[in-house]
Amino acid sequence: MYKAYFGLSENPFNLSPDPEFLYRSPQHEEALANLIYGVRSRKGFIVLSGEVGTGKTTMLECLRDYLDTQRIEFAFIFNSRLTPDQFFEMMAYDFDLQCDRKSKTSVLFALNSLLIQQAERGRTCVLIVDEAHNLDADVLEEIRLLGNLENRQGKLLQIILAGQPELDRKLDSPNLRNLKQRIVLRCSLNPLTAEETIAYIETRLARAGMPRQKVFPPELLEEIHKRSRGIPRLINLLCDNVLVTAFAMEQRVGTIEMLDEVCQDLRVEWPGSNRDRRGRSRYAITEDRFPEEPLSLSRE
Repeated sequence: MYKAYFGLSENPFNLSPDPEFLYRSPQHEEALANLIYGVRSRKGFIVLSGEVGTGKTTMLECLRDYLDTQRIEFAFIFNSRLTPDQFFEMMAYDFDLQCDRKSKTSVLFALNSLLIQQAERGRTCVLIVDEAHNLDADVLEEIRLLGNLENRQGKLLQIILAGQPELDRKLDSPNLRNLKQRIVLRCSLNPLTAEETIAYIETRLARAGMPRQKVFPPELLEEIHKRSRGIPRLINLLCDNVLVTAFAMEQRVGTIEMLDEVCQDLRVEWPGSNRDRRGRSRYAITEDRFPEEPLSLSRE
């Protein structure tokens, strides 16, 4: 909607994960490096955790790009509300296992053959589970048992569990202590600092064709960080809607008044806001409640 008006080649603040727009802060660089290291060194179990909207799925997309370039076989489970049978079926589908995918026994035999075949070529395989905090204990136990597949060089299947902090708490439960003991690498993503928020916004605008942005003045950038609490998904939501508002008003520079209007429309709360002081609205967008789909007028 506003791309031509602001001279942008693409939307800089899409909510869909796009590795091309990954802001490589030190913590993001460290997390991605740890994920790659865990895969290459065949560590077995790796956990990536972070609050909703901090960029976990985008990080996993970057890892998928790396695995593709290295020709490493992987399966990506994006729907974690599964029964054990559904889990094995989805894993078989994503690994493209040629077997009866509704039979756990057939899937395990086919998976073992794939892992051995790849190991003989000096390669490994990766299972990525997003939203892993939603996994039931019986599915997590099945995943733990998959970690038993190994040879002298290390684990044959590298398993990455990504999820919200509830995943860490779930893994701390006594009935999952055997799985917890097998986790050899943990990565976490935290909200951005004020400086990182500014760099994040400017990096995305530059990637979209605005190398020297003047749409968001310093005081507006500071306020966006305050109201978003440094959560990338909410930063995107606010910035996108400020651009929509500026375009609608035929303005080239965003203002705090525009941000106020956006926050009111989206019912965004932040520390010190009038809504926050009056008490939480049932439908308010907070750091632990984000929309599944964009709320602006504007994936790739």
